[in-house]
Amino acid sequence: MQHCFIGIDVGTQGVRASMVTETGEVVGEASRRFVLTEGSRMEQSPDDWWQRTLEVMDELHAALQAQGDSCQVAAIGVDSTSGTVIPLDRANRPLHPAIMYSDPRSAAIGHKVRALAERHVSTGYTGFNASSGLSKMVWFVETYPEKAVLIHKWIHASDYITGMLCGRFDITDYTNALKSGYDVARFEWPDYLTAELPLQRRWFQEVVPSGTPVGRLHEALAVRWAMPQTHVVVGMTDGCASQVASGAVRPGEWNTTIGTTLVIKGVTERAVHDFEGRLYSHRHPDGYWMPGGASNTGADWVATDFGTDLQQLDDAAASLIPTGLLAWPLKQTGERFPFIAPKAKGFVPTGISPAQRFAACMEGVAFIERMAYELIEQLSGERVAAVYTAGGGSNSDTWLRIRANVLGRPIYKCREANGAVGAAIGAASKTRFNSMAEAAQSMTAVEREVLPEQTMVDKYETEYDYFVAEMKKKKYC
Repeated sequence: MQHCFIGIDVGTQGVRASMVTETGEVVGEASRRFVLTEGSRMEQSPDDWWQRTLEVMDELHAALQAQGDSCQVAAIGVDSTSGTVIPLDRANRPLHPAIMYSDPRSAAIGHKVRALAERHVSTGYTGFNASSGLSKMVWFVETYPEKAVLIHKWIHASDYITGMLCGRFDITDYTNALKSGYDVARFEWPDYLTAELPLQRRWFQEVVPSGTPVGRLHEALAVRWAMPQTHVVVGMTDGCASQVASGAVRPGEWNTTIGTTLVIKGVTERAVHDFEGRLYSHRHPDGYWMPGGASNTGADWVATDFGTDLQQLDDAAASLIPTGLLAWPLKQTGERFPFIAPKAKGFVPTGISPAQRFAACMEGVAFIERMAYELIEQLSGERVAAVYTAGGGSNSDTWLRIRANVLGRPIYKCREANGAVGAAIGAASKTRFNSMAEAAQSMTAVEREVLPEQTMVDKYETEYDYFVAEMKKKKYC
């Protein structure tokens, strides 16, 4: 019998769960979508999350039963959206629907909180805005004073499911607590949170590293799913869970996820301080730091400009690179990483074939990725030793080749780089293994390695210089 670990990912649109062995084999998956409304971007029902969680766990239990006695679930972990918060009463019931990270109503308070943090925090996180849990807590207290007097604890999205599984709602992790104001360098809730904001110290949770066991599965649930000895661990944010699943968990290792946006996260020995706010650092469960940043440049242009039938286009682009063309497929106004340029606008050459345009746009995103890694090395003083990749953008063979040659580094495509798998690795990190790094080493695998080609590296070096010069000419960086 081998040990298995379950990760539960509670996203904006639904719940997904993966059952993963200690060697990284996914032996069961289940998912359920939420019934979304116009208001779902601002508020959602935690009870709806829990109902969908029960359903996916029931499905995994059925899959487990079908396998006989070959697998025993040792631990369960949860990940969810960063910045989503819920006020609980003394019975650990929600006083209000979950206030989603994407709720813009606390924007004005976010500016106030950020200014306050900048006065009190010298080197820690100060990038509070409408998507931060801290801003939403203050907004709620000022908007619903009659409910605020009943608050027992503020918790985060993953904490709610963790609590429903084992009964502990009073504990969270470093990654969730960061945007609620916790100082991950000093390991404390700073005094200014209660001295200068309408918050009470008793509302804040105890904060521990992701993966820390906090209890056993409730007896009724243990019977329901035949999991009598299963641990429940404290979870993490979805972005950090995806990073863990990519395998980028040791110093020098980085992950680029190209989805709608381009998100870069990695591990450093020391905290990275960026006073311009382009990137910020989570605290690694093993004591390192996890800096990261998100660009507005990503892969949203692919479906918008080229549709979904891309294989023929990708094949044609492969014979055109390097294109010698400069393109930046930014689909909105403004960039935030690797440089802050609120008025920046993308550009794409005209009078060229669709395949040329497609290839040039892929190159443009790769140039932004390289700028990001150069910034990271400059700020951290540490070398980027390996780049792992995930997201829809990693499915293009041509794009992987472009990126390896633009970066001048191997690109490692991961086998199962999603939040649910990352949460499962977190569940194993302190119940089966001794650290997150040890768990990830055993439970992740590289599906493909794409190596740089020196001739193409040299050609892209020149094109990259032209790209950076164009950005400087436009005063974007």
